[in-house]
Order: sequence, then structure tokens, then C-alpha cells
Amino acid sequence: MSEYELDAVDREILYALQEEARNLSSGEIAERTDASSSTVRKRIQRLESEGVIKGYSANIDYMKSGYPIRMLLFCTAPIPDRGDYIDNILDIPDVVSVQELVTGEENLLVTAVVKNDRDITPIAQDLSDMGLTITDEVLVRSHKSTSFDEFSAE
Repeated sequence: MSEYELDAVDREILYALQEEARNLSSGEIAERTDASSSTVRKRIQRLESEGVIKGYSANIDYMKSGYPIRMLLFCTAPIPDRGDYIDNILDIPDVVSVQELVTGEENLLVTAVVKNDRDITPIAQDLSDMGLTITDEVLVRSHKSTSFDEFSAE
């Protein structure tokens, strides 16, 4: 698939959806973009079909929901195979994300959220059983993210 070429309206739609996808109507996004509501709806559908918008999800505070431990597990896999592990890693209970890294010895970054530190051991064992080497484990105190500002017209 080739790279989708974003214009200013697409970027502003993406920025608005990053900020508040759940509460913004296509009319409200249209006001930001100087486009019509129907244009915004069509653009969103096209961004979804092109794979630019991959889905919508809630930003969950795991600590407040009873999962106070967020652990990063840096793993090493054979370079030509590292991408092949991702779906299997995501099937491990308590794993919430996997990132494929392209520099350094560690080439997979696994994020898990658990209730207590004992819950990390089974995850680490599952990763090891897959043939991955865990090179580092990092306990995360807090995590915040923001909208990608390159999509904003401002």
C-alpha cells in the first residue's frame, strides 16, 4: 500500500479526532476545517478505508481501573522474524501493546499492565517460551500522551 497523501482538511480532521473523537460531531469538525459536514464524513470514511485511521479506542487510566503496574519488557528476536511475533505476543493476557524497534539490540517493546508484580512472571515466561530474550524490564510510574501537532492547522 502506498502512502496516503494528506491535505490540510485531512490533517485537521485527524487532529480533531485525536483530541476528542468520542464527543465531536462531523458538524463540529466541519467548523474547524471550513468544510461541510458531508465532506468531513466522506473524508473520515476514506481515511478509515485507506488505513490512516486504524480504529478508535478509549484512553484508559489502568491504575484507576485496578491495574497499577505498567511494565515495559524489552525483547530481542531474530531480526528477520521480529514482526512475526507481534500477533502472538498480543495474545498473551495482560499485554496491551507491542512495538517493533529497528535500532539497538532490543527489537520488540512489550507493554503489559497487571495488578501486582507476581503477574509479570507468567508474561515473561510466555515471551521466553516463544524464543524471545528479555533484555530489560522497566516499571513505568506514569504515562501521558498528546495529539500529534503536525495535524493541526494552528
